[in-house]
Amino acid sequence: MLVVGGYGAVGAGVTSSLAARFPGRVVPGGRDEVRVRRLGGVRVDVTDTAAFRRALDELGDVTAVVLCVEPPDESVARLCLERGVHLVDVGATARHLDAVAALSRTAAANGAVAVLSVGVAPGLTNLLARRAHEAVGGAERIDITLLLGTGDRHGADALRWTVAGLAEPVREVPRRTGLPGYGIRTAHPFPFSDQHTLPNTLGVADVTTRLCLDSRALTAALFGLRRTGLLRAVGRPRALRSLTGALHRVHLGRDGFAVRVDAWRGDRHAVYALTGREQSRVTALVAARVTREVLAGSIPPGVRHIEQVPALQGLPGTLAAHGVTLFRPAAARGRR
Repeated sequence: MLVVGGYGAVGAGVTSSLAARFPGRVVPGGRDEVRVRRLGGVRVDVTDTAAFRRALDELGDVTAVVLCVEPPDESVARLCLERGVHLVDVGATARHLDAVAALSRTAAANGAVAVLSVGVAPGLTNLLARRAHEAVGGAERIDITLLLGTGDRHGADALRWTVAGLAEPVREVPRRTGLPGYGIRTAHPFPFSDQHTLPNTLGVADVTTRLCLDSRALTAALFGLRRTGLLRAVGRPRALRSLTGALHRVHLGRDGFAVRVDAWRGDRHAVYALTGREQSRVTALVAARVTREVLAGSIPPGVRHIEQVPALQGLPGTLAAHGVTLFRPAAARGRR
């Protein structure tokens, strides 16, 4: 197994978790040759498909690739699936996930399995959305709220993606929502891929994901900047690096996170929520568990998002041993 980004905030956790289950079979990979060699891994670069192909050739019998960094396009995914190599993708950009999902026939023809939307958001959000959707008998609307801890250790790629997302235009409005352990918070629309994926996989037309931070002050400051339009400048490389660097140094809060999913159908309302610590660590645990399921052969060949895999529906409950608490508040009735 090759874990790309195997020394990062998520990848290091995936590598150690899989290595404990499959000793001697897990190879970390990444662009920093010094770091990967120190870990006994290999240099791989997802922006260079030809070099990635050579790395697979040199490694020999690679059964699965776990992508903990997001490639610029679907070329690496296509290369893996054409070779019959299984793929677990922690990517979070809707455009990228759509491009990989379009390779389902290629995967099936070569006996390969690919699972997308793997992590906390997307990932656990998708799984809770499916539960809530089924609880109301087919949701007409789903609202997803995510709170992230500003004291957590987030990877550089995750921070860059978050900063870039702040510059994207939004149509939905903020919403005040109760989150277990955090009280009532104002969460703001944010372009997580789950809200683009779930209309296709669950058939729910109206899905919105919102974000807040455990620091109320930082939440207000960041989304206040978005309203001014000043964050559009983060499309420029220098501005993106500056704001990402600034956020990397901010530690105003703790390392906890919370997810809440609300689903409505008429006057039927279902809520699922969970809380945990160290979002990157939990993302790694989810990715490792998905990889184990892929290798167990319980998922038919093809490309699927995590909520489309029956064997993974109980995954949120299995994380209790790792400090993740799943809440199932009583279903409510009433106006939306």
